[in-house]
Amino acid sequence: MLPWFNTQEQNIDDLIRRIPEELPILPLRNTVAFPYIVMPLAVGIPRSVRLIEDVDRSNRVIGLVTMKDPTVEVPATSQVYQVGTAAIIHRVMRSDDGTLTVFIQGLERFRVVAWTAEEPYLKARVRLTPDIVEGSVIEEALRRSLLDVAARLAELIPQFPEEAIRFIQQLEDPRLLVYLLASNMRIDMAEAQQLLEADRMAQKMELLVKVLTHEVEVREIGQQIQEKAKEEIEKTQREYYLRQQMDAIRKELGEGDDGRREVEEYRQKIAECGMTEEAKEEAERELARLEKMPPQAAEYWVIKTYLDWLVALPWKTSTEDHLEISDARAVLDEDHYDLEDVKERILEFLAVRKLRQERGFDETAESDLQGRKVEGSGAILSLVGPPGVGKTSLGQSIARALGRKFTRMSLGGMHDEAEIRGHRRTYIGAMPGRIMQAIKRAGVKNPVFMLDEVDKIGADWRGDPSSALLEVLDPQQNHAFRDHYLDVDFDLSQVLFICTGNTTATIPAPLLDRMEIIEIDGYTEYDKLHIAHQYLIPRQLKMNGLLPDEIVFTEPAVRAIIRDFTREAGVRQLEREIGKICRKVATQVAEAKEERRMASPGEAEAGDVEMAAEAAPVETEAVVAVTPEAGSEVSTPAPPEASASEAETAVVTAPVEPIEITPEKVREYLGKPRYRFEAALRTERPGVATGLAWTPTGGEVLFVEAAAMPGQDGNLILTGHLGDVMRESARIALSYVESHLKELGLGDNCCKGQIHLHVPAGAVPKDGPSAGVTMVTALVSLLTGRPVYPDLGMTGEVTLQGQVLPIGGLKLKVMAAHRAGLKRILLPKLNDVDLDDLPEKVRNEMEFILVEDVNEVLQHALKPKEPEPEAQVTTAAATTEAETPPPLESE
Repeated sequence: MLPWFNTQEQNIDDLIRRIPEELPILPLRNTVAFPYIVMPLAVGIPRSVRLIEDVDRSNRVIGLVTMKDPTVEVPATSQVYQVGTAAIIHRVMRSDDGTLTVFIQGLERFRVVAWTAEEPYLKARVRLTPDIVEGSVIEEALRRSLLDVAARLAELIPQFPEEAIRFIQQLEDPRLLVYLLASNMRIDMAEAQQLLEADRMAQKMELLVKVLTHEVEVREIGQQIQEKAKEEIEKTQREYYLRQQMDAIRKELGEGDDGRREVEEYRQKIAECGMTEEAKEEAERELARLEKMPPQAAEYWVIKTYLDWLVALPWKTSTEDHLEISDARAVLDEDHYDLEDVKERILEFLAVRKLRQERGFDETAESDLQGRKVEGSGAILSLVGPPGVGKTSLGQSIARALGRKFTRMSLGGMHDEAEIRGHRRTYIGAMPGRIMQAIKRAGVKNPVFMLDEVDKIGADWRGDPSSALLEVLDPQQNHAFRDHYLDVDFDLSQVLFICTGNTTATIPAPLLDRMEIIEIDGYTEYDKLHIAHQYLIPRQLKMNGLLPDEIVFTEPAVRAIIRDFTREAGVRQLEREIGKICRKVATQVAEAKEERRMASPGEAEAGDVEMAAEAAPVETEAVVAVTPEAGSEVSTPAPPEASASEAETAVVTAPVEPIEITPEKVREYLGKPRYRFEAALRTERPGVATGLAWTPTGGEVLFVEAAAMPGQDGNLILTGHLGDVMRESARIALSYVESHLKELGLGDNCCKGQIHLHVPAGAVPKDGPSAGVTMVTALVSLLTGRPVYPDLGMTGEVTLQGQVLPIGGLKLKVMAAHRAGLKRILLPKLNDVDLDDLPEKVRNEMEFILVEDVNEVLQHALKPKEPEPEAQVTTAAATTEAETPPPLESE
């Protein structure tokens, strides 16, 4: 209903003339009062109640202003608008709770000139500001436009009375028309206040036309939405009715409703799983086929399996990345020792991801022809290094640091391209490739995906899996990976792929080009010692059911295991040997507990005391204990002598003293040492030199042996399973020696007969040019009778002119020399930049001699020639001086 208003202009004009200059001001909340309009007000604040009561007893005229902030309980003068409406109170009704219902009618606009009081309620001196009505053609045009818009709006409001519409169309007074419409239509409070404050009537009508036109547009759109929703509801009801009829028909035919229920379940899963439009269309097409097929049809189960795969994939499920750099660094340091290059690269990936997310760069990514975003910022990391250095376990740590799921797929020995892309559905028993299977197992579309042993992929008539991986590992293409079985695109761009391998030599060049290679080299003895105490020993204690106070590994014992029972770049064999010791100790602990249980209490106590006395160490030196939780070394001094009561307490709380693993215990548990580096013994005779080699499993130390024998002059015999390049290096070494006999101080007849070069470990294939300097040194050592220094290793390629050329794999070679106990290394001078990659501890413990030609090599490698037997009159000091190696040139 329209609010009542007084149309007797003479009465209103009289009331307006009697409005005093000072008015009590009543603030309104969420309401704007307009002239001529009658409206009810609910008054409950004590200050406002008192105002109404005082005015009701006087001239009944008040000022109404709107509050700027409706949440304020008692507004101040600065918290209300300065333009309001003077009104007269027609009626006041009091409720039982003390609140008032007041019916007022607006009279005229006013503007506050000055505030005269704030207590007990607001008062102000006001100036009336009547609206300016010009009566121009513009006003008439605006009035007619306002009537048209009002009529359109009234038609869109079902509860709007038709009488009110006719009444509005008969209004001639523009002021009455504007205020009547403004008070009855939905208008924002700020717009209503702006309408009240406008002085010119044309301005008011223009503003009101704009507001009502917007309301008309909103209601028309809402009506369209309702009509569309109604049509959908009618369509749904019609489909429901038809389906009910179909169900009734199926029941009459004896067909159950299980198939129908299954189809509805698929339809619901397709709608909820968030698949792409392409996948959704394909799924609905197959579902329509399934709905028309009887379960007895063979194709029925093929389609059903296909739909099961489609709805099971994580189309929209993903985990939120944990982008805190400090937390990720802590996780990586906790799980793995060293490996700084890998850790820094992961932290860089996190930092870039964090900045892109914070700065909104992901929203501005380019799109392909289908409108899908192509970021092109994916990271395909490839960890390359020897076995046992932690490549595979590092992937799990990366997933934990990122807060992502982890999945793994081994590529070793894979020959069939369909294992990557899947088989087409035309084949019996077809299924998706292993990429999509792993994504399904992970349950999210952004896991950390490890492709293990990528360097061991094969290829035959069935296809080349490495070529299929090109699309998977290309950040510009894998956002639309298409499996042959699914035959729809799946987005792999959010997957963090991490490849592992032992070498890059067997990885195809196009595949290698898509990877970011991070080399993980072997560990030093110090690194292995730290890893054993911090990770391996606690893990093996837990795996073998031992407590930290039952076994203690001393540092010399761990060193003995590393030196005498392992020869590897990683720590896998080291962990096996530690596990073997733990199993033997576990057997002793279990047998001791069984014996104590079978014995009587008194005998058990005496036996425990005796065992404790036997197991107690005689010396008071500290041993190293390792706790699984902290993984840190704890210095534990030997316990002092205790009293009898303290001894009894000790027997009760800890009946068995910890078994201390010493080097002697290591040999007792593991047997004889497997590895002994006998460089001094091997090189004590002339003709043997110590070289360094690189293998996919790490660096190795090898010996080159030379021998001369009667036979055809210049004949070179090579043994040791040498490759073509290494055989050429041997030929070059002999040619260099034969062409520089005078410079080497050799006679012309020294190379007569046959020369035999042998590289031991003949069952192991060997190849490469880096053994050139070793072969030259072995030959010269043989021909001059000067042995090679036993603590010296060497590597480098030799030319016919005697130049020493740089080689690769220097870090792994030096690490192998360090493990073998060599103290000095001869290197090509051009490899000096590679020394920065070595661990600082290795650089400090070894001496590196940089050489440019063979003469420098021989000068530093060969011992001085021993004096003739008859010249035995030299003094001891002279002998010592002769045995002292020449001064080394360290660069």
